Amino acid sequence: MRNIISFILFLTLYSLPLQAMPEDAVLKKMIGRMLVIGFDDATIDAQSAIVQELQTYELGGVILFDRFYKERERIKNISSPAQLQELTKQLKHYAQKPLLISIDQEGGKVARLKKRDGFSEFPSAFSFSKSSFEHAKERYTQMAQMLKEYGINCDFGPVVDLAINAENRVIVGLERSYGKESEAVTQYAQIFSDALKSKGVISVLKHFPGHGSSLGDSHQGFVDVTQTWSEKELEPYQNLINTNTVSMIMSAHVYNAKLDDTYPATLSYAINSTLLRGKMHYHGVLISDDLQMEAIANYYTLKETVTLAINSGIDMLLFGNQLSKTQTNAIVETIFSQIKSGKIPLARILEANERIARLPL
Repeated sequence: MRNIISFILFLTLYSLPLQAMPEDAVLKKMIGRMLVIGFDDATIDAQSAIVQELQTYELGGVILFDRFYKERERIKNISSPAQLQELTKQLKHYAQKPLLISIDQEGGKVARLKKRDGFSEFPSAFSFSKSSFEHAKERYTQMAQMLKEYGINCDFGPVVDLAINAENRVIVGLERSYGKESEAVTQYAQIFSDALKSKGVISVLKHFPGHGSSLGDSHQGFVDVTQTWSEKELEPYQNLINTNTVSMIMSAHVYNAKLDDTYPATLSYAINSTLLRGKMHYHGVLISDDLQMEAIANYYTLKETVTLAINSGIDMLLFGNQLSKTQTNAIVETIFSQIKSGKIPLARILEANERIARLPL
């Protein structure tokens, strides 16, 4: 089966018209457009490392965090409304092209804009699921307005994972799911996404193909959902894809032998291309979850990770630089060498860049 999938991938990518290899600097900028990078600063100037990377590689995006993952009291990118507004203003000023300025702002326990720092507080998905659609629309519109006001144009939400496993700590335990039923999850997720869109903020559905039946946390290691996952978990994605309003989807780092007996979802052609693109007819941008999570980083080298992810159909690679540090130039040079050697087809880079260029920035 693996050989068949590899042969299909070969035919798909190499049956496209031959493209001349771009000049090295141009190619590296095309690679840069596929990256969303985390950085450590709350203020930046022309000499800042992230500014140099923005201008050298024309990065596709950045991701902001309020605190360092291992030092919860240490400020990273966000300390106050005024500071955040200035930071995002400077990021846009220094960026060579439209830039995704992204954040995890779901509400509840997953919120980078916190009340302690002067931002408005919003309920969790689970709490919203107990309220009316009208209330959810009102509050999510307020959240979208807040993001817009402070210069955020991409929110990694809503979560459309179904709350299937009551023992699930990372989704259900943190109240990040709207519930067990795909219809309700779809409705609340649509309200969330529509509210963001009304304020010019891109939403990102997560975590494909479903993380709500897992027990483990992919931040901390290998997560196998083979025995607990069901096709029902695809329903919210399919429902929302059918509306033709989905700009971005985030992959999960879960392993699911029912869909791919070799690779976790983020690195799986069978899941990202055969299933999501082919069977479910998704045509937007697919972004990885953080590739520094231990479910990936503990088992694959950087070269293996970027090669498998891009060849599987991932368009944007997320390196949050929270769980570990990966130099942007190392990422770019690794992908560059893999393209030059033919391990990553140029056609995949062109395809990803075309999808990214269609984002409503």
